Amino acid sequence: MATTTTPAGIPATAATSTDTGLGKTVINDNVVSKVAGIAARESRGVHALGGGAARAFGAIRDAISNTDLGQGITVEVGETQVAVDVTIVAEYPAPLQDVADGVRQNIIQAVESIVGLEVTEVNVTVNDVHLPSDDADDDAAEARVL
Repeated sequence: MATTTTPAGIPATAATSTDTGLGKTVINDNVVSKVAGIAARESRGVHALGGGAARAFGAIRDAISNTDLGQGITVEVGETQVAVDVTIVAEYPAPLQDVADGVRQNIIQAVESIVGLEVTEVNVTVNDVHLPSDDADDDAAEARVL
Protein backbone atom coordinates (compact mmCIF):
# COMPACT_ATOMS: atom_id res chain seq x y z
CA MET A 1 0.00 0.00 0.00
CA ALA A 2 1.46 3.35 -1.03
CA THR A 3 1.45 6.39 1.23
CA THR A 4 1.39 9.85 -0.26
CA THR A 5 0.63 13.33 0.97
CA THR A 6 -2.10 15.68 -0.12
CA PRO A 7 -1.26 19.21 -1.35
CA ALA A 8 -1.91 20.36 2.22
CA GLY A 9 0.80 17.95 3.44
CA ILE A 10 -1.68 15.57 5.10
CA PRO A 11 -0.73 11.88 4.80
CA ALA A 12 -3.13 9.96 2.57
CA THR A 13 -3.19 6.23 2.07
CA ALA A 14 -3.46 5.68 -1.66
CA ALA A 15 -5.45 2.83 -3.10
CA THR A 16 -4.14 3.53 -6.53
CA SER A 17 -1.90 6.21 -7.88
CA THR A 18 -1.26 6.93 -11.54
CA ASP A 19 0.89 9.57 -13.20
CA THR A 20 -0.16 10.35 -16.76
CA GLY A 21 2.53 12.89 -17.43
CA LEU A 22 -0.12 15.61 -17.18
CA GLY A 23 -0.72 15.05 -13.49
CA LYS A 24 -1.19 12.47 -10.78
CA THR A 25 -4.41 10.71 -9.75
CA VAL A 26 -4.67 9.26 -6.24
CA ILE A 27 -7.68 7.25 -5.08
CA ASN A 28 -7.80 6.74 -1.30
CA ASP A 29 -8.76 3.47 0.37
CA ASN A 30 -11.88 5.04 1.94
CA VAL A 31 -13.18 5.75 -1.58
CA VAL A 32 -12.85 2.06 -2.43
CA SER A 33 -14.72 1.24 0.82
CA LYS A 34 -17.54 3.62 -0.05
CA VAL A 35 -17.91 2.27 -3.58
CA ALA A 36 -18.05 -1.29 -2.20
CA GLY A 37 -20.50 -0.23 0.52
CA ILE A 38 -22.88 1.42 -1.93
CA ALA A 39 -22.74 -1.64 -4.19
CA ALA A 40 -23.42 -4.00 -1.27
CA ARG A 41 -26.40 -1.93 -0.07
CA GLU A 42 -27.89 -2.05 -3.57
CA SER A 43 -27.82 -5.86 -3.55
CA ARG A 44 -31.09 -7.74 -3.30
CA GLY A 45 -31.76 -9.22 0.14
CA VAL A 46 -29.42 -6.90 2.08
CA HIS A 47 -31.05 -5.11 5.00
CA ALA A 48 -27.96 -3.41 6.48
CA LEU A 49 -24.17 -3.55 6.65
CA GLY A 50 -21.91 -4.05 9.65
CA GLY A 51 -22.03 -5.81 12.98
CA GLY A 52 -24.24 -4.86 15.90
CA ALA A 53 -22.06 -2.06 17.28
CA ALA A 54 -21.39 -0.61 13.82
CA ARG A 55 -25.13 -0.59 13.08
CA ALA A 56 -25.86 1.14 16.40
CA PHE A 57 -23.37 3.90 15.63
CA GLY A 58 -24.70 3.97 12.08
CA ALA A 59 -28.21 4.63 13.36
CA ILE A 60 -26.91 7.60 15.33
CA ARG A 61 -25.04 8.89 12.27
CA ASP A 62 -28.16 8.42 10.13
CA ALA A 63 -30.21 10.42 12.64
CA ILE A 64 -27.91 13.41 12.10
CA SER A 65 -27.71 12.78 8.33
CA ASN A 66 -24.08 11.67 8.41
CA THR A 67 -24.26 8.15 6.94
CA ASP A 68 -21.01 6.17 6.73
CA LEU A 69 -21.22 4.47 3.34
CA GLY A 70 -18.16 2.36 4.13
CA GLN A 71 -19.70 0.86 7.28
CA GLY A 72 -19.28 -2.91 7.39
CA ILE A 73 -16.61 -2.84 4.67
CA THR A 74 -12.90 -3.56 5.04
CA VAL A 75 -10.56 -3.29 2.06
CA GLU A 76 -6.99 -4.37 1.52
CA VAL A 77 -5.62 -2.45 -1.44
CA GLY A 78 -2.49 -3.10 -3.45
CA GLU A 79 -1.13 -1.34 -6.51
CA THR A 80 -3.56 -2.95 -8.96
CA GLN A 81 -5.72 -5.30 -6.86
CA VAL A 82 -8.10 -5.13 -3.94
CA ALA A 83 -9.63 -7.65 -1.53
CA VAL A 84 -12.90 -6.78 0.20
CA ASP A 85 -14.49 -8.09 3.41
CA VAL A 86 -18.14 -7.17 3.97
CA THR A 87 -20.47 -7.89 6.89
CA ILE A 88 -24.19 -7.87 6.13
CA VAL A 89 -27.59 -8.32 7.71
CA ALA A 90 -29.78 -10.28 5.28
CA GLU A 91 -33.53 -9.99 4.82
CA TYR A 92 -35.53 -13.04 5.88
CA PRO A 93 -36.38 -15.35 4.01
CA ALA A 94 -33.91 -14.52 1.22
CA PRO A 95 -31.60 -17.47 0.43
CA LEU A 96 -28.34 -16.50 2.11
CA GLN A 97 -26.02 -17.95 -0.54
CA ASP A 98 -27.92 -16.03 -3.23
CA VAL A 99 -27.66 -12.81 -1.20
CA ALA A 100 -23.91 -13.34 -0.66
CA ASP A 101 -23.37 -14.11 -4.36
CA GLY A 102 -25.31 -10.95 -5.33
CA VAL A 103 -23.29 -8.82 -2.93
CA ARG A 104 -20.05 -10.31 -4.26
CA GLN A 105 -21.00 -9.66 -7.91
CA ASN A 106 -22.18 -6.07 -7.23
CA ILE A 107 -18.98 -5.20 -5.37
CA ILE A 108 -16.73 -6.71 -8.04
CA GLN A 109 -18.57 -4.91 -10.84
CA ALA A 110 -18.62 -1.54 -9.03
CA VAL A 111 -15.01 -1.55 -7.85
CA GLU A 112 -13.59 -2.76 -11.15
CA SER A 113 -15.62 -0.32 -13.27
CA ILE A 114 -15.55 2.77 -11.02
CA VAL A 115 -12.17 2.47 -9.28
CA GLY A 116 -10.33 0.48 -11.94
CA LEU A 117 -8.76 -2.09 -9.62
CA GLU A 118 -8.99 -5.86 -10.07
CA VAL A 119 -10.97 -7.47 -7.24
CA THR A 120 -9.22 -10.66 -6.13
CA GLU A 121 -11.80 -11.72 -3.53
CA VAL A 122 -14.91 -10.59 -1.72
CA ASN A 123 -15.52 -12.32 1.61
CA VAL A 124 -19.13 -11.98 2.78
CA THR A 125 -20.09 -12.53 6.43
CA VAL A 126 -23.80 -12.77 7.21
CA ASN A 127 -23.94 -11.40 10.73
CA ASP A 128 -27.71 -11.42 11.27
CA VAL A 129 -31.07 -11.96 9.60
CA HIS A 130 -33.66 -9.18 9.66
CA LEU A 131 -37.22 -10.37 10.23
CA PRO A 132 -40.15 -8.29 8.94
CA SER A 133 -41.69 -8.63 12.42
CA ASP A 134 -38.71 -6.70 13.85
CA ASP A 135 -40.05 -3.54 12.19
CA ALA A 136 -43.58 -4.20 13.47
CA ASP A 137 -42.25 -4.55 17.04
CA ASP A 138 -40.46 -1.19 16.72
CA ASP A 139 -43.68 0.48 15.52
CA ALA A 140 -45.68 -1.05 18.38
CA ALA A 141 -43.15 0.18 20.96
CA GLU A 142 -43.27 3.67 19.50
CA ALA A 143 -47.08 3.70 19.45
CA ARG A 144 -47.17 2.74 23.13
CA VAL A 145 -45.16 5.79 24.15
CA LEU A 146 -47.40 8.29 22.40
